[in-house]
Amino acid sequence: MPDKPKVAFYWCASCGGCEEAVVDLAEDILKVVEAVDIVLWPVAMDFKRSDIEARPDKSIVACFINGAVRTTEQEEWVRLLRRKSQVVISFGACANSGGIPALANQSTKEGILKYVYEDCPGLDNPNKTRPQLKCEDEGRTLTLPELHGMVRSLDQVIDVEYYLPGCPPTPKLIMAAVLALLTGKLPPVGTVLSPDIALCEECKRKDSKPADLALTEFKRPHQVQIDPEKCLLAQGLVCMGPATRGGCEALCPGGNMPCTGCFGPTSRVKDQGAKFVSSVFSNIAPKEVKEIDAVLDGIPDPIGTFYRYGLSKCLLRRKLN
Repeated sequence: MPDKPKVAFYWCASCGGCEEAVVDLAEDILKVVEAVDIVLWPVAMDFKRSDIEARPDKSIVACFINGAVRTTEQEEWVRLLRRKSQVVISFGACANSGGIPALANQSTKEGILKYVYEDCPGLDNPNKTRPQLKCEDEGRTLTLPELHGMVRSLDQVIDVEYYLPGCPPTPKLIMAAVLALLTGKLPPVGTVLSPDIALCEECKRKDSKPADLALTEFKRPHQVQIDPEKCLLAQGLVCMGPATRGGCEALCPGGNMPCTGCFGPTSRVKDQGAKFVSSVFSNIAPKEVKEIDAVLDGIPDPIGTFYRYGLSKCLLRRKLN
């Protein structure tokens, strides 16, 4: 009987939701387990780094890596897995474009460490002690990973064959990707494994979106009673649907909440945040500067709103040394 294809899962800087999404396959996960041999899945099984290092190069058919690359240890792991894998799938928003961790790129590494260990309100650390990268304890050397200066997407560190978008990817898309791998029916390298359409095309509210939004204010979800039938943008809510790839079946608008952009842009969009600004802000009704500013005051955190999942891929970003 031939050996089953070897598959690996790894988790970098992320919340763990992508790992939960694999479990959300429910009974379909049994089909996956029957069809493949999982050789690495730290969240579920006890594997060691030495197990992967001992494997021949390219012996892993596919590796699903979620999370951004924040630390030296994460970079070491993804480079190791790249060497051992035939196909690497960038799994979820954090791997694809930095995700929530990449919002830290608004600050320097030193600024983050100083705030967390010295200046944070309520912190009791009079000696301003910080974790050390290396220390000796009874003849043993203990080490910690080092933070990189910036949070990077997976493909800013290693080559990636495919991308599964979402925070997290839906079980439907995960299963489709696994089946494509098992059957060998793979699309061209570089493909995002999700429909290349704007999320608005999947939204049940799309027919209620007016041709001219004529926006006079932006509201946050807790400030308004949301009409479950009407276009969210038309209600003055920041919905990233026009700048976001479909494939999630518009789950957030279906739950009466605006899209936050976790599926990233379509292939026709260079910069997701800039696309939203250009397409939606042109529909602001006031034309005087003070009145426009008053409308924009309804978005207190523009970067966190327009680049919630994609700051690592923003065209206007700090230079990486």
